[in-house]
Order: sequence, then C-alpha cells, then structure tokens
Amino acid sequence: MTVGQQARGSAGSAGRRRSRRDEILEIAVGLFAARGYHGVSMDDIGAAAGVTGPALYHHFAGKEAMLAAALIPVSEGLLDGGRDRAASRPGDPRGALESLIDFHVDFALANPAVIALHLHELDRLPDEPRRRIRKLQRLYVEEWVTVLTALHPGLPDGEARVLAHAAFGLMNSTPFLGGEVDRRRRAALLRAAATAALLADTDS
Repeated sequence: MTVGQQARGSAGSAGRRRSRRDEILEIAVGLFAARGYHGVSMDDIGAAAGVTGPALYHHFAGKEAMLAAALIPVSEGLLDGGRDRAASRPGDPRGALESLIDFHVDFALANPAVIALHLHELDRLPDEPRRRIRKLQRLYVEEWVTVLTALHPGLPDGEARVLAHAAFGLMNSTPFLGGEVDRRRRAALLRAAATAALLADTDS
C-alpha cells in the first residue's frame, strides 16, 4: 500500500499488489527520514531497492520527484479523508471531531516516516509542489476549524486553528515514539490527548 492509499484509508486498497515504483518510493521515504534528504543519494536508494541507475530514473527523475511523489498524495488523502469525516456526523460536531481524531491518529501511526519527511524536508521541494502541498494542508486544517467552531460556539476561527495545530503536534509525534508501548495503546493515548486538548474549556 502506498502512503497515499494509507492516508485515504481505503478499505479495498490493502489487498492491492504494490508496484515496483511504490516499493522504491517507500524505500526512499525511509532513507530520507532516517538520514535526511541531503544524506541520501540516488545511488543509495538504488542500492537499497536493488535497482540499477537507469532503471531507477525510469521511475523517478530524481530525489525532488520522489519527495513530491511521497508528500503530495498524502496531503490529498488527508484532505479527502478529513472532508469525509467532518461531514460524517451532521448536527453532531462532537462525533465529527472524534471521527477526525481517529482518522488522523491512524494515519500518524501508519506513516511516521512520511511525517518526519514532511517536518524536516518539505522546503527542499521546488516552489510549485511546495505551494500545492501547503494549500492542501490549509484546506485540511479548515475542515477541523469548521468542526471546532461548531463544537465551541463563539470560538473565533483563528483560535480554532491554534487548537487544531496543537492537536496535530500531539498526533504527529509518532516519529519520536519508541516501541516500548504497543500500537493499540499508543493509539489510545494519542486519541485521549488530542480529544482532551480539543474539548478543553476555551472561555478561560
């Protein structure tokens, strides 16, 4: 399953066979996250994937293309999933918020390398794909803002964005979590922390 498919959470995608391109991209993402963008060469990626130089360039024009191919589908998938979940409970903003949190926690646990890549390497992209990703991210945040302002009447949009970004900081901590706590318990703790942050009294 590609990172974009993971972000979308498609139930039918789990059984699909990954392409060679998807496999190479996953290896590249892992290397970028572990060593940093400048610490990885195309030769390193080819060696890790067992692919020769010409075959590697058949799939990707270079490292920038790999970075864009990793981050753009994820941002698109988060927006699609966020829209679905924000609209899933009409008249029930608390239920919509819980659905958004479940969705994002599942994504964060499945994609720690992609989150690390986004945090540290997004600025390596050329202007156009970087602007596209930033726009998709802003639209995703606005789905949370819509739910939060419905849940907290009178909460200004700007303050709702502060709360949303604070919750993302909690949920996107997965690249830094060790393995001493099993995945199910990590999910429960992240959901509880994000829920507590977003349901806190905003009038004080």
